[in-house]
Amino acid sequence: MEVTLLGTGAPAGLPRPDCSCAVCATSLGVHARAATALLVDGALLLDLTPGAAFAAARAGHSLAGVGQVLLTHPHDGPPVEVPAGLPQPGRVPDGQELAPLTGHRVRAVAMDAPGTGYAVTGPDGQRLLYLPPRCAPAGLEEGSEHAGRYDMVLLDVVGRPDALAKLRAVGAVGPTTDVVAVHLDHDVPPGAELGRRLAAAGARAVPDGATLTVGVYEDVPDVPRRTLVLGGARSGKSVEAERRLESFPDVLYVATGGTRGGDTEWASRVSAHRERRPGSWRTTETCDLVPLLAQPGAPLLIDCLSLWLTDVMDAAGAWDDAVWADGGEKTLRARVRELADAVRSARRTVVLVSNEVGAGIVPATASGRRYRDELGRLNAAVAAECEQVVLVVAGQAQVLRG
Repeated sequence: MEVTLLGTGAPAGLPRPDCSCAVCATSLGVHARAATALLVDGALLLDLTPGAAFAAARAGHSLAGVGQVLLTHPHDGPPVEVPAGLPQPGRVPDGQELAPLTGHRVRAVAMDAPGTGYAVTGPDGQRLLYLPPRCAPAGLEEGSEHAGRYDMVLLDVVGRPDALAKLRAVGAVGPTTDVVAVHLDHDVPPGAELGRRLAAAGARAVPDGATLTVGVYEDVPDVPRRTLVLGGARSGKSVEAERRLESFPDVLYVATGGTRGGDTEWASRVSAHRERRPGSWRTTETCDLVPLLAQPGAPLLIDCLSLWLTDVMDAAGAWDDAVWADGGEKTLRARVRELADAVRSARRTVVLVSNEVGAGIVPATASGRRYRDELGRLNAAVAAECEQVVLVVAGQAQVLRG
């Protein structure tokens, strides 16, 4: 099966008309995207958008052979004009299947928002799944209609990363599935930043007019097994770390800060983090990280190492100069080496968060300077064991390694 993407943008296109945001201002030329529409083997058109015939011609195709036009989502505004020779577009009721004369089989997939997804099986047996914008499949479970792995999935990775997580959870998306991001809107800057965000989810974007062969392996960068996300206070480092795993199911969120009974500001921070995380994630509060890193299983998000260090320094008596000199420093160094070794040996996907505190004002107290120095050493030791290291400044992620 061959799929030509006549457009890859959101329903309003990119840039959006009359939008003056920074992303729309830079989504020009090669970064401009028409509303998403797919031409499958020149015979099946999924979503009819303005200028579809011209888009097909620019991609070296014609719509003359299209025998079926299927819509996935409600269209706002005036009806789209149907080019001469094309059949009237329609939508298939959820769960029903079509068998066009082209030899394809098309099944309508129920969504959790207004819209219809389509699972298409080609004459050669290859399978693709196409989902509407801001939608995820409804009622996914083991042994559902998505049993078996799709060769290609085209969906709103940026707007609904949980849809990808749900498909992964039931085995519908696996390591060899080509995950292509469509319905791209002004949520993420185009170019390198978009590519980086999608690669973290095991997905990719392609330009309008691209023709893809279903079942052909594409060299999408592997999701790093170990990532360290650094940043200052309120820099967006936790958001960046969470974003890296939101398209994966059954993530274990490891909170190292405890509850701090009576501290209302801390309780507010914890609540904000919980509300941001997907409902399918599990949470554990512990500073005993080495056993978790040694176990196989779901991805870990550890937030954060700076609070882990505080706990370890408390236990080592690091704030008392006499205790520090009489074995406390040696104890701390051993704990840091143990953690770095555990990160090195980890067999599960791990994202770790830590503060970068050494670039500001020199702390006024000896204990503050000791903590700053030890956190710098800890960050360097863990970073050496990670495939990717990211520094977040003002919400912007800069890749330092990987």
